[in-house]
Amino acid sequence: MEASPIRSATRVVDLACSGRFTEIEELFAPRLRAVVSAETVRTAWVTETGMKGSVSEIGQPTTERRDPGLVRVSVPVTCERGGLTVVMSVDDTGMLHGLRFAPLSTTSWTPPPYAARSGFTEQEVTVGTGPLAVPGTLTLPRRRGPRPGVVLLSGGGPFDRDETSGANKPLKDLSWGLASRGVAVLRFDKVTHTHPDVASAPDFTMSDEYVPHAVAAVHLLHRHPAVDAERVFLLGHSMGGKAAPRVAAAEPSVAGLIILAGDAEPMHHAAVRVTRYLSTVNPGPAIEAAVTIAAEQAARVDSPELSATTPAEDLPYGFPGQYWLDMRGYDPVSAAADTDKPMLILQGRRDYQVTVDDDLARWRRGLAHRSDVTIRIYDADNHLFFPGEGPSTPTDYDAPQHVDHAVVTDIAQWLAPNRGKLTRFLPTARRRRS
Repeated sequence: MEASPIRSATRVVDLACSGRFTEIEELFAPRLRAVVSAETVRTAWVTETGMKGSVSEIGQPTTERRDPGLVRVSVPVTCERGGLTVVMSVDDTGMLHGLRFAPLSTTSWTPPPYAARSGFTEQEVTVGTGPLAVPGTLTLPRRRGPRPGVVLLSGGGPFDRDETSGANKPLKDLSWGLASRGVAVLRFDKVTHTHPDVASAPDFTMSDEYVPHAVAAVHLLHRHPAVDAERVFLLGHSMGGKAAPRVAAAEPSVAGLIILAGDAEPMHHAAVRVTRYLSTVNPGPAIEAAVTIAAEQAARVDSPELSATTPAEDLPYGFPGQYWLDMRGYDPVSAAADTDKPMLILQGRRDYQVTVDDDLARWRRGLAHRSDVTIRIYDADNHLFFPGEGPSTPTDYDAPQHVDHAVVTDIAQWLAPNRGKLTRFLPTARRRRS
């Protein structure tokens, strides 16, 4: 039954290697074709392979039965300097309903050294109700007494609850590290991971992507007898950090916000900046073409002619016009400033996706008047808060790593009942603790 999906998925990879992206588009099911174009796939492929070099091997596909009628096929691709995994949702006729590129996983995740596995338990939960409910994991410390709770929000893209990136699972690192320090943590698969078709709806927005399930997760922690209902926080990474103030506005019971590498620069502008950065790291005509496409797509978002009917394939990431109208009108820093919630904002200095100069500077300016905001920079950390050296590139995410121990410790200390004794605002960079 799965021979056709496997054959179709393998053909997609072969076509990408040959630069035949128009033929890939012809394999899209109608809903996917409405939002993703050949040029969108070309740009993503060039960006992914630009840093890794030419393809040297296509590995054996693996399959997983997902929603009725769909098979998730993952095809490992080895390049000269690393690799990637092409992940596709394919029906039994061989038509594609989803396509994304993920890091190549050659090893399995291992627990971080700062996690005390004997100190907590985990249980599976369901977040939300109805047809768009998603699975999640609740990590509970064994120690007695009421404890703070944290809901984790992953970054942009159809991430699972662990924010899996190759062999790395940064949100699982955070969950196990914080639970080892007495914090209850709830993480869940994004709706775009469990129900990928929702992203192709013409009225899909960032609120649909984050708010309903985040609010449901907060309520779940509120009801749990082991959690202090007055100390339930949101922790958002990357786009999850951008969305966190919007979730807090929808759910006033949230006790505070923890924002890790939260992007504050308009996302379509950041897409151009990141693509330009990658073109300087590994220059070439293909990546230069990707820069041009990204700039053209960003210009359409900025245009007064942008509307809900603007073709999604002409816009960044294949999101519909309504998504970008909503994003264009949303300023996460202003939204955060309008809340009365204490905030902890963390940033890696080596991060090229969300940067100290472009994003953290906006948080600093917009929240400078707030005495209940703590800002900290980790000199050695990249976008996933993995420590390293030198300029960061996409290949940083390939090797098995763990979230910086200092990040986990600082979050746990900030969540402690006596956090009012901590320094609220650290405007200058601090070095990562060993």
